[in-house]
Order: sequence, then structure tokens, then C-alpha cells
Amino acid sequence: MLDKKKKLKLVEQFRTHKSDTGSCEVQVAILTEEIKELTKHLKSHKKDVSSRRGLLAKVALRHKLLRYLEREDEKRFLKLVKALKLKIAKKELKNFEDYFEAEAEEKEELEDEK
Repeated sequence: MLDKKKKLKLVEQFRTHKSDTGSCEVQVAILTEEIKELTKHLKSHKKDVSSRRGLLAKVALRHKLLRYLEREDEKRFLKLVKALKLKIAKKELKNFEDYFEAEAEEKEELEDEK
């Protein structure tokens, strides 16, 4: 479980306006951190079945929120995926060509700056 400080930090980083605490971006960011912590816990406690169930539920909810965000606003979706460094399967992306082209362009820009 995330402590309040970590959760507040995530809310501040991913909020869409000043009083935002529940937008898709914020929810996905919080879920991602909780998933990371649960994964770490399960590596040392392999037989903890109830935590594994909780992890699967959180992964499913994050997946559902990401699909919703992709459907509603693709730019916000791509920005969030890059910020959280999530891996998205090509077959799940609507316009995966655009995503990977944009990613390649960013790499080229970074190389040009060096």
C-alpha cells in the first residue's frame, strides 16, 4: 500500500488541474506504483495468494483505465504511457504506427541535440 506522501507526489505530478485527484492519469499512476510494490512483495512471498489476487485485480483495473483513456484522448494516453514507462503491446494500440513513429522522432531529436 502506498503511503500518503508518495500518493500526493503522484497526484501532483499527473493531475490535469489544481484540484484533480481522480482523473484517469492520476488513477493509473497510483495503480502503477501499487503494482510495483505488490510485485516486489510477491517476489519474496511467493505463496501469498491473496496478494496475488489483489495484484491481478489492480492490473486489470489499470488496463481498463488505459483502454478508456486511449479511446477518449490518444495524446493524453501516449503522454501517460511515456511518463510511466509502460510497455504497450502493438496489437493493443489503435494507431501503433503513429506511436512508434513519434517515439523514433523523439530519439532522433535527442541525438541531434547531443
